[in-house]
Amino acid sequence: MSNQVLYRKYRPASLKDVRGQDQVIKSIMSALEAEAVAHAYLFAGSRGIGKTSIARILAKEIGTTGNDLYEIDAASNRGIDDVRELREAVNTLPFESKYKVYIIDEVHMLTKEAFNALLKTLEEPPSHVIFILATTEIDRLPETVISRCQVFNFKKPDLKTLKDFVIDTVKKEGYQIDNSAAELVALTGDGSFRDTHGVLEKVLRNSSGEDKKITEDDAFESTGAPRSALVRDIIEAISKREVSKALAKVREAEEQNVSMATLFTLLVMRMRYSMLLRYAPELESSIKSELTDEDFKLLSSIGSEKDSIINSKTLGVFLEMHPMIGKTAIPSLPIELAIIKSISG
Repeated sequence: MSNQVLYRKYRPASLKDVRGQDQVIKSIMSALEAEAVAHAYLFAGSRGIGKTSIARILAKEIGTTGNDLYEIDAASNRGIDDVRELREAVNTLPFESKYKVYIIDEVHMLTKEAFNALLKTLEEPPSHVIFILATTEIDRLPETVISRCQVFNFKKPDLKTLKDFVIDTVKKEGYQIDNSAAELVALTGDGSFRDTHGVLEKVLRNSSGEDKKITEDDAFESTGAPRSALVRDIIEAISKREVSKALAKVREAEEQNVSMATLFTLLVMRMRYSMLLRYAPELESSIKSELTDEDFKLLSSIGSEKDSIINSKTLGVFLEMHPMIGKTAIPSLPIELAIIKSISG
C-alpha cells in the first residue's frame, strides 16, 4: 500500500466516479449540459460523503483552473473581516478561467455579522464568480442565505454502497477481502466514505496475511466490531428464548471491547433478514448475496420456524432501545434490556 492516504488517493476525479449521490449528480450534469450554471450552490449533508469532492469536480467541469479556485474553511475564517476580504477579492477578474469559484466549507460556522456580509455578495455576485457553500448543519444557516443558493441535499450512503466501496478499494490495492470483513469495515465507517477509507487503511496496515487477503479476524482486530459467530450466537439464543445465554454472549462481546453500537446494528440487520426470509421469500437470492453461508443458514432456519420470536415485535423492541445506544453509563445495557424484554416481555 502506498504512503498516500486512501481517501486522497481514491478521491473521485469526475462526476461518474462519485458514489451514492445519484440525484445530485444527475441534476448537476443536466445543468452543465444545458449550460445553466447557478451563481451559488449549497451542498448539505453529513461529513465525508463527497460534498467538497463534488464541488471541486463542478469547478473543473466549468473550466475553472487551480489558479481561480479558492477553498475557504469557515471554521477558521468565520469573522466579518474575513468575509469583507472575500467581498473585495471577488471583484477581481479570474486569472485564466471564465469563472472564479469559491468553495466555503463548514459555512454554518460563520458569525451572524459574517453571514450578513456574505448575503450582500450572494444577492448581487459578479458574473465571473460562483460560490459553492458546504455544510453539515444546514439548520444553522440563515434562511436568507439558503434562499440565494441552489440547494443539494446529500444523503448518507447505505451499507451496501459502503460495502461495495470497500471491496472495490481493496481490489485496487491488490488485496482480497472476505464478505464479512468488508461488512465490518463498512459498518465501522458510520455512513462516511472518508471514515470508511480511514478504517480500511488501518485494517490493511495491520493485516499480516502474505496472501494479501483480509479476513474477518483482521477486521475484528482493527475495528473492534464483533465477529459473525458471536452475533449468530446471540441471535440463536434469542430465537431459542435462552435469556441467560444471550446475555452471557453480550458480556463476552463487552469483554472483547466490541463496539456496542456496531453489535446492535448487526443484530438488528440480521434479525431483519430472518424476518424477510420468512415473509418475503422472493428476496432470498439478494439476501443470500449479502451474507456468509453460516449467517444465511442460521437466519433462513430461524425464519422458517412457525412461531419464531425473531419477528416484527422483537425488532420493534430493539428499535425502541436504539436512542439509548451510546448514552448510558453501561454501554451494553440497551442490548441487554432489548433481549430481556423480547424474550420475557
